[in-house]
Amino acid sequence: MLYHFFEYIDKYYNFPGSGLYQYITFRAALAIILSLIISMVFGNKIISSLKRLQIGESVRDLGLDGQKAKEGTPTMGGIIIILAILIPCLLLARLDNVYILLMIFSTVWLGLIGGADDYIKVFMKNKDGLSGKFKIFGQVFLGLVVGITMLMSDNVVVRMPLSEAQSGGYEIIKQYQTVLPKVNDVSRMTDMAYVKTTMTNVPFFKNNNFDYKSLIGFLGDNSNIWLSIIFTLIVIFIVTAVSNAANLTDGIDGLASGTSAIIGVTLGIFAYVSGNNIIADYLNIFYIPYSAELVIFSACFIGACVGFLWHNSYPAKVFMGDVGSLTIGGIIAVLAILLRKELLIPILCGIFVAENLSVILQVSYFKYTKKKYGEGRRIFKMSPLHHHFQKVGMHESKIVTRFWIIGFVLAVVSIITLKIR
Repeated sequence: MLYHFFEYIDKYYNFPGSGLYQYITFRAALAIILSLIISMVFGNKIISSLKRLQIGESVRDLGLDGQKAKEGTPTMGGIIIILAILIPCLLLARLDNVYILLMIFSTVWLGLIGGADDYIKVFMKNKDGLSGKFKIFGQVFLGLVVGITMLMSDNVVVRMPLSEAQSGGYEIIKQYQTVLPKVNDVSRMTDMAYVKTTMTNVPFFKNNNFDYKSLIGFLGDNSNIWLSIIFTLIVIFIVTAVSNAANLTDGIDGLASGTSAIIGVTLGIFAYVSGNNIIADYLNIFYIPYSAELVIFSACFIGACVGFLWHNSYPAKVFMGDVGSLTIGGIIAVLAILLRKELLIPILCGIFVAENLSVILQVSYFKYTKKKYGEGRRIFKMSPLHHHFQKVGMHESKIVTRFWIIGFVLAVVSIITLKIR
């Protein structure tokens, strides 16, 4: 809202300083500061309200050191994260931008699903929470909205040479001429186009591009219909998988929020380079028009996660609950998809992936050995993975710190994929 206000002031009244709001970096810095203030300062008031309402965590006895001491710690603290994301975003981002609208919808929608789950657990005293099928339905619906919007909106485009767009049979939304860098002091003009496409970036491969259309090219005239279906199914799978993986990761103090902040910084960098014409050309990656606004949302997300970590670091004063963990996982998934970096998720979200895989492997191996030997056996002492390290005697603060370090390394690897291919 402030963006549009200062845009009007700058245009008609030329008020000193109002032009600063045109700059992504300025608004991103403000977004981080405001998000931190909301989550750190107003977070205390929210935590006090949660205590007053007796919205405390019910802890199952898993035989872990210090576990029962957390009984009664306020939960549903993810409300702090959601407010610290939405308020700065609504104030500082362009609300006519399709990417921002999708991110706001994703945040609110998953917040409602996670909130319903926590409400059932806390107030209705049902430890199972919201039925799994309703959670999956909510995540599938979000995936449908994101996938269909990317396929249908004329504002969700990438830039490529006009000749490439024509030869590839892509739907051209806009074409124009631009000046390429000089060769022997001679300027060159080239025709470019904004096109609707299902192309994405592939790490470590030459040309760094992959089009989902190549998966169903053999279908001929019906390929466009199947492309829409397959692309939407892929989006649904990614949103569901990452959202649930983040939920599994939220098991010890500061792990999910700290890891998510690192991922948010990386996605913010991707948003900046993908939305900047010059840098995208230099790195030879997709220039995604209008996506630079996602830098603002990423800044809100980073500030919210870091600010929440102020309260959630060991020993935690509040837990985020499903209202927080489902939301941050969904946000990361949708951001990666919109920036066409979803194939980097196994690297960038390596902590989430490892936590998720540990559960899948543990359950699968237990069922297999029980069927084969009549007695279930385990790969890990306990899953998700962070509980395994607790069982071997490692303090949870050390586990969290080491997971953050691994997350940082994975983030750096993800960033250098922009040049290594």
